[in-house]
Amino acid sequence: MEFIFLILGILVLFSVMLDFFWTALWVDSGAGPITRRLANITWKTLRKISGDHPQILSLSGPIILAMTLLSWIFFLWIGWTFIFLSDPNSVAGSQFNEYATWADKFYFTGYLVFTLGNGDFKPTNGIWQTVTILATGSGMLFITLAVTYLLSVLNAVTVKRAFAESVTGIGRTGSEVVKNTWNGKDFHNIDLTLNSYSTQISTLTAQHKAYPILHYYQTSHTQESLAIGLVIFDEALTIFLLGIPEDLRPNSLLLKDSRSSIDAFLDTTDLTNVRPSKYLPPDIEIDNLRESGLPTVTNDEFSFAVNGLKNRRQKLLGLLEANARQWPN
Repeated sequence: MEFIFLILGILVLFSVMLDFFWTALWVDSGAGPITRRLANITWKTLRKISGDHPQILSLSGPIILAMTLLSWIFFLWIGWTFIFLSDPNSVAGSQFNEYATWADKFYFTGYLVFTLGNGDFKPTNGIWQTVTILATGSGMLFITLAVTYLLSVLNAVTVKRAFAESVTGIGRTGSEVVKNTWNGKDFHNIDLTLNSYSTQISTLTAQHKAYPILHYYQTSHTQESLAIGLVIFDEALTIFLLGIPEDLRPNSLLLKDSRSSIDAFLDTTDLTNVRPSKYLPPDIEIDNLRESGLPTVTNDEFSFAVNGLKNRRQKLLGLLEANARQWPN
């Protein structure tokens, strides 16, 4: 018995199973240690190679997801191979009962992990027959849950892009959103939209907690960028809350709920090491709203109130920088 192979096999299997269940099943914990490091390294490499080109960065999500799934299968395969290598007599040929070589055991283990059967080889005794069943069962479990994880991630990607397109469809900046929701009397036209957006952001928050890889799914189209959509929406909320007279604002409860939904989403960015920017975003201008006939507070009142949101706006800018995006202006 080669105990070094047995120990290596157990360590590899423990590591990949921990990472797999941490990432795919533990919805409040973010990605597992292997997946998190793999994603960060891949993302940083792609940004360096691409020069933050949107077309290339749009491949980051699929690449990271594919590498994550392949790494789980690869380490599972390697781990069980080490287990079978720990005993020179663990596997034999099906026809002539000759003991399997290293290459034969690698081939045999691959058949087990991918649930294809035993192939041209078989376990030699009861202990290794049991190990064979465990290897096959783990392969079936991993592949089934990996496919489920894949489909869940892809569904969440469509949700985040649909939300971003909905926001940018109303306006490309916060002030433009505010301007487009004025009905000549007040801003209550956006009440139903605020309720819808708050629900969508809460859903996106839960999905990004469960599947942190979503943070790496980029798009080459600005209007489909979730980071852009969140910044525009949050800037619009800032204008509603601080720049519009209280009696004309949208429903105050909906404004508060929408703001807290964005706060909850920003908390998920800690899972991918997104940090507030060291720079300040451009100032919010409300002069254009006043010039268009919309009621606003004075510039001094608004500027004083917005100064209290410095940290919040820097965190939003940090989110954009982490996604290789510019502040909508």
